[in-house]
Amino acid sequence: MTLHIGILQTDHVLDELQATHGDYPSMFRVMFDEAASDVTYTNYDVVAGGMPANVVCDAYVITGSRHSVYDPLPWIGSLVKFISQALDAGRKVVGVCFGHQLMAHYFGGRVAPAASGWAVGVHRSQWIGSSRGGLDRPQGQSDQAPSLALLSSHKDQVQELPDNAVLYLTNQLCPIAGFTIGDQVITVQGHPEFRKNYARDLLNLRREMLGDSLVSAGLKSLQVATDEVSMARCFVNFLRASKL
Repeated sequence: MTLHIGILQTDHVLDELQATHGDYPSMFRVMFDEAASDVTYTNYDVVAGGMPANVVCDAYVITGSRHSVYDPLPWIGSLVKFISQALDAGRKVVGVCFGHQLMAHYFGGRVAPAASGWAVGVHRSQWIGSSRGGLDRPQGQSDQAPSLALLSSHKDQVQELPDNAVLYLTNQLCPIAGFTIGDQVITVQGHPEFRKNYARDLLNLRREMLGDSLVSAGLKSLQVATDEVSMARCFVNFLRASKL
């Protein structure tokens, strides 16, 4: 059965990089298409006021953003209202980076800048638990130490989980790296939609802001194999799973 995903776009790729790498919706399409062949998409540029008028998709993805969930921006309030409508209508939601933080904030968790500062490059998170609500460990992973390596680019992170959330990914730099809420919400702090060539160009473009040392470490980490397809399959499995 075809899965219709609404992409709630909360930012745009920097102008300097769009010609080479495209914008966030195309990145998410590539990610999901690598995990499933029967997915269709509708993009909503919520930053520009393109909020969905009605809940029509099977599921929604909240993208990453340069903004913080606690910024006093009108579109963030409008997005929260729509997400509430979508959840009330029984739809499922995927939150990535900013989307991960927004779902934590929405359900009563706490989001704040990380004491360690920016997290960039590849970071490996440990998988907690086995299977719940269609969220299964990536295929081929060891039962003893399953993990996922994903690209990261964030300064804020979830500091406290909502009471009803279940942690499924954690790492030393970002202890709350992914969580689920019932069978409707799945989030991840990393960027499974990013590819290494984009991460490389973004790091180099932000060298003055990040500093040479952090950029160099981030670029070196790109040698590590990443698991974006495994993460995408987890998303698809979760979205297609029947309610518990």
